[in-house]
Amino acid sequence: MRQKTFLLPTLRDVPSDADVKSHQLMLRAGMMRQTAAGVYTYLPLAKRVIAKVEAIVREELEAIEAQELTLPSLHPAELWQETGRWDKMGGELIRLKDRHGRDFALGPTHEEVITSIIRDAIGSYKKLPLNVFQIQTKFRDERRPRFGLLRGREFIMKDAYSFHGTEESLDETYQAMYQAYERIFTRAGLTFRAVIADSGAMGGKDTFEFMALAEVGEDTIAYSDTSTYAANIEMAAVLPEENEEATSSEPLQKATVTAALTIKEAAQQLEWPLSHTVRTVPVKLNDDEIVLLLLRADHELNEVKSIHELHVKSVSVLSEQEVEQAFNVEAGLLSALDQEGIRIIADQSLKGLSGILMNTATKDEVAIQVDPARDLKIDSYADLRTIQEGDASPDGEGTIQFARGIEIGQVFKLGTFYSDSMGATFLDQNGRANPYKMGCYGIGISRTVAAIIEQHNDENGIIWPVSVAPFDLHLLTLNSKNEEQVELSEQLYASLKQSGWDVLYDDRPERAGVKFKDADLIGMPIRVAVGKRAQEGFVELKVRSTGESLDVHVDDLAETIQSKLQELSNV
Repeated sequence: MRQKTFLLPTLRDVPSDADVKSHQLMLRAGMMRQTAAGVYTYLPLAKRVIAKVEAIVREELEAIEAQELTLPSLHPAELWQETGRWDKMGGELIRLKDRHGRDFALGPTHEEVITSIIRDAIGSYKKLPLNVFQIQTKFRDERRPRFGLLRGREFIMKDAYSFHGTEESLDETYQAMYQAYERIFTRAGLTFRAVIADSGAMGGKDTFEFMALAEVGEDTIAYSDTSTYAANIEMAAVLPEENEEATSSEPLQKATVTAALTIKEAAQQLEWPLSHTVRTVPVKLNDDEIVLLLLRADHELNEVKSIHELHVKSVSVLSEQEVEQAFNVEAGLLSALDQEGIRIIADQSLKGLSGILMNTATKDEVAIQVDPARDLKIDSYADLRTIQEGDASPDGEGTIQFARGIEIGQVFKLGTFYSDSMGATFLDQNGRANPYKMGCYGIGISRTVAAIIEQHNDENGIIWPVSVAPFDLHLLTLNSKNEEQVELSEQLYASLKQSGWDVLYDDRPERAGVKFKDADLIGMPIRVAVGKRAQEGFVELKVRSTGESLDVHVDDLAETIQSKLQELSNV
């Protein structure tokens, strides 16, 4: 491709509205331009990278017998109403009406659509299992689009859906997709972790997120420093505390403190350890039952994990006004002492703990030497808190460390969530109707491109891994007015393309310094510069990732390029 006519509008300065590296570099490298908030036009350089990522995805999925199709982007409301997600997805759905007043949404995902297709097209176990996928633009009305392709309103996604007659069959495909994802992201040059995750509005259970490690990531990953364990911080389990099971030898006492203190400030005033200070958190389960949750003052409530632990659909902390209405006490003074007719659930770290400080519902005093087993009516214990760095890893190996991550893919076992809701059944060997057991598997294609850039860049620009680079080689004529340089460049351009490489040929009438800066910015794996030694048949070959520079005779150029690209591919 000749750069003189290639649509590649590079920028010298960092755009003021771009906060993260991938966004800055994609704008500066002429890969995309913003059309509206969270909506981007992909220019030719970006399209070439996207095509490389999509090719890897197709190769790996077709290798495990997944079939590609294309589903509509425009979804009738009735399908989403069958599963209840028309209301549950809320403002994230981009909704519209046709000329007849019929409600539609632009698809953020396609569970309802594919389930409706399969319930009508397949009715027998003989056609199972079935695994289909598509690569398509998706739409989501993000409240705050930001970070370029990392949080947009329009994005490219690969979504796959599998249908099964048995749990064993679902397990097999789920594992095959998990392993395919590992190969895809490895081939794309990413450093990533597969982490235990929450299924959220997708429904179902058993889900892993694939996270590209990056400081700009919006998710926190809790991982073991010695094993492969990793989980989203919202889902990371905490091992039970090993507290000594003993009743406090000290009776419950009252201690005077300065009025209007928080429980942490009271502990500080009394020089009481936070590990033996308990706060009372009033919550509403399923928007109905009010219960009291007890946690150590040095721990934080994990609402997402609590939903799973307590087997409810929602857990929401009461507002100050709701606390005062329900308990006739200021929110900061609420105490689990002397409570009647209300369930009390304690975090498992309190089991066997004694010598506790907690509120008494009075401004100027707190209770000390509280023994939960003796002084509180605790109904049950559960894992309610957010894991912390330094905690023991849930798999028993090593301790927990934190890292930031960008979600680039996720695999779900949906079970019968959608098939039950939509009446999608098949006939088994005995002629009985059964709901399909389903799996769902997504990869953010455009997000993956952004994640690659977040991990592969330096102060000069992007450094593309060979597998996804828009071009293999960047050929530069340093002086377009020099006939010998131009002639040799033209010969090399023809021969290198003939050898099967993708070549971007900078034939622009620009200064050498401009060409070098643009070459570093857009970051092809190998740069070949035709300069002053053209008459001798020598060119400069530079490896973008290492900075290695060699003077190579044109007779040896193809062999040297092949060797360097092979080295880079094996890194």
